[in-house]
Amino acid sequence: MSRIARAPARTPVSLTARRARFAVGMLFLTNGALLANILPRYPEIKAELGMDNALYGLSLAAFPTGAIVAGLAAAALIRRFGSARLATAGTILTSLGLLGAAFAPVSALFAASLFAAGAMDAITDVAQNAHGLRVQRRYGRSIINSFHALWSLGAVLGGAMSAAAIAVQLPVSIHISISAAVFSVVAIIALTLCLPGPDADTGAHTTVGTASAPPLKPRRIALLITAFVLIGMAGAFIEDGGNSWATLYLRDSLDAPGALAAMGFIALVGAQFVGRLIGDGLVDRFGERTVARAGGIIVAVGMGTALAFPSVPGTIAGFAAAGLGVATLIPAAMHEADSLRGLRPGTGLTIVSWLLRLGFLVGPPLVGLVSEAAGLRAGLLIVPISGALVILLAGALKPARLPSA
Repeated sequence: MSRIARAPARTPVSLTARRARFAVGMLFLTNGALLANILPRYPEIKAELGMDNALYGLSLAAFPTGAIVAGLAAAALIRRFGSARLATAGTILTSLGLLGAAFAPVSALFAASLFAAGAMDAITDVAQNAHGLRVQRRYGRSIINSFHALWSLGAVLGGAMSAAAIAVQLPVSIHISISAAVFSVVAIIALTLCLPGPDADTGAHTTVGTASAPPLKPRRIALLITAFVLIGMAGAFIEDGGNSWATLYLRDSLDAPGALAAMGFIALVGAQFVGRLIGDGLVDRFGERTVARAGGIIVAVGMGTALAFPSVPGTIAGFAAAGLGVATLIPAAMHEADSLRGLRPGTGLTIVSWLLRLGFLVGPPLVGLVSEAAGLRAGLLIVPISGALVILLAGALKPARLPSA
């Protein structure tokens, strides 16, 4: 008999929970779309402000720096205002920070605006994941990857909007103003459909589909948190390879035209969307450990091959492989941390969400400094190396659950 776990039987879900699932999905979508609208415009901003690769990388690091500074405040703010309201307010404030980056006349103001946007994005990220996990507990089964899939869909939408804006030569300031207005309205509408009441109304804090068990020892918790953070950071390095550098690498290193250069980023987030769309089913069947390990192999082989044999089509395919492989990594790290026995509800999620931002902080300047010394192709080796790291650390994640006797 196969020892692969069967998916748990589905139970009826209330209309309130279904509406809340749609609302959380829209919050994730707006978050991905806001960021993706400006990312492919970064090379234009870089050229207009006269930044070299090193200064550009350091400026981009302002976004995760803001996230690290503000991230630990998320838990207290959720208790004070509620996860749904906080996620909505954070979305609006993030859009204003990105708008400031689009209008920045000098690199210092560009970095300052990204710092503010990153601070608000970190709070939004924890709040929308907290509300998503609250909805997941109402469902009684895993749905977290579907929310992250909608983030990726939003990123595809935002990337396509950006590519269209580049193609028609729409000024960055006007483009990002439209994006900020549209997606802020979507977030406000989503708020009306979120779960009512305080976040603590979800009852016992348990992992979906598992029986109660004694708390883990502090040393075991620390080791697991460390592994989850490193997996999340590896995912951040892989994502940042597409977010911050794909357009620049294709345009400047491989001489792709502007609209085609944006396809590297779009390929990554598009494949990431597909991976997350099927991720819950794969995790239920094979376990987070196997899915993450397979993802690491796809990233390492796919992007490694693209860098070894550079071409525009091959590089776009390489970024697509990276997106597919990275799809479930950050959701898995967040979910595993949130369900650690022995921690208060939300503690593991906040810690991992906060610390994995180090990947987004360290990644841009590291790639920038390496590219100044050896070229951007060498700097992007961080992507396949991160895939290899995931292969090594995937054992910390849960395997497939055995079927009941």
